[in-house]
Amino acid sequence: MKQFPVKVKIFVVCCIVFQLSCSRKIQPAIVVDKPPVVEEVEPPAPPVADTVVAEIPPAPLVAVAAARLDGYLPMLEGKTVSLLVNHTAMIGDLHLADSLLRRGVRIQSIFAPEHGFRGTAADGEKIADGKDPKTGVPLVSLYGKKQAPSKEDLVGVDWLIFDVQDVGTRFYTYISTMHYAMEACARHGVKFMVLDRPNPNGHFVDGPTRKPGYESFVGLHPIPVAHGMTVGEYAQMINGEGWLPDSLQCDLTVIPCANYDHKTAYALPIKPSPNLPNMTAIYLYPSICYFEGTNVSIGRGTNKQFQVLGSPGFPKGDFEFTPVPMPGSINPPLEGQLCRGYDLSTLSPDSLRAVGRIDLSYLLNYYRDFPDKDNFFLKTLYIDKLAGSDELRKQIIAGKSEEEIRASWQADLAVFKVVRRKYLIYPDFE
Repeated sequence: MKQFPVKVKIFVVCCIVFQLSCSRKIQPAIVVDKPPVVEEVEPPAPPVADTVVAEIPPAPLVAVAAARLDGYLPMLEGKTVSLLVNHTAMIGDLHLADSLLRRGVRIQSIFAPEHGFRGTAADGEKIADGKDPKTGVPLVSLYGKKQAPSKEDLVGVDWLIFDVQDVGTRFYTYISTMHYAMEACARHGVKFMVLDRPNPNGHFVDGPTRKPGYESFVGLHPIPVAHGMTVGEYAQMINGEGWLPDSLQCDLTVIPCANYDHKTAYALPIKPSPNLPNMTAIYLYPSICYFEGTNVSIGRGTNKQFQVLGSPGFPKGDFEFTPVPMPGSINPPLEGQLCRGYDLSTLSPDSLRAVGRIDLSYLLNYYRDFPDKDNFFLKTLYIDKLAGSDELRKQIIAGKSEEEIRASWQADLAVFKVVRRKYLIYPDFE
């Protein structure tokens, strides 16, 4: 059992470290069951026609923390809990809330982040409080009138359990909601439990680091765009780096996944939000979300969200689309306007994952060909919030190359990687 800094309690089941000698080396992983033994073929000479060579067993499937009930149910016995969850908090085909209720756990309330408990609300759409019709449990929105549970919300609560699928970028707001929930628990004496899930973009660290003065809900902490951490690891960093105000420390417990490391290619079984419908969109997200700060559509209001680029009057590209209101995007940018540009949906998830870094070519090339550069960036300068400072916007306007821009990130990335290493639960990609 590994003891992490700042009194973080990591409960890990028995770890079996094994190596398979064949043509490559398999990284150590946490496993639930002992893997089958690989037969040894004797003698080690070239096989003849009737020789049977044993197959290498497949790697054990990733087990999300919520599915590892024995690791956390004993801590909930006789306790009152609240959940901070959405539609991704699934154990197979069963939602965490239903699973806990079936096992007699008392759930006082469910807190919902951006997009709501069912994950259907549009980007930025404020969510109202209510009641879950299936379980009758009260629902409290943390993306409406307030961003954190109040003192009254937490009266009588022993544990607040966080189980939300993240995608590993600074501007994906679930980690900001987690920060505010940790702060509320620290202030009001409630224990905070993270049921961890893999980070589909956890195989690299890249992008500009948020600078002082650019704090926002899409950039709460001084981290790069792609931080390469699970939410459990990230919660440890929030605590350990003293990012909670007033020197607060959250009583934090992280239940880890099994059979996962930062090299694992993990395909999300459920889309994490309405406009990230598949793995192509999820892998493109760290590279093209900057377009949200421009007058270019990235497919909100289409069925190829975060997989197309287009704008009215754009002179390049052979793909056209018109954004229209639809579930998950009730007021899409450039609504009703014919947009011309590029279809990225044909790129394979494997090829995108293999890039292993933020690809600035989409943004730089589009700006180069945009006919009205004075109106490329939104007047709100939302691009600066996404990038974490005004540096990226100024570099693009100045005509800096991708290599020059990437070079400007490296010093901050080197510092972050050293800090990040202190909080990792799983074997890293390096």
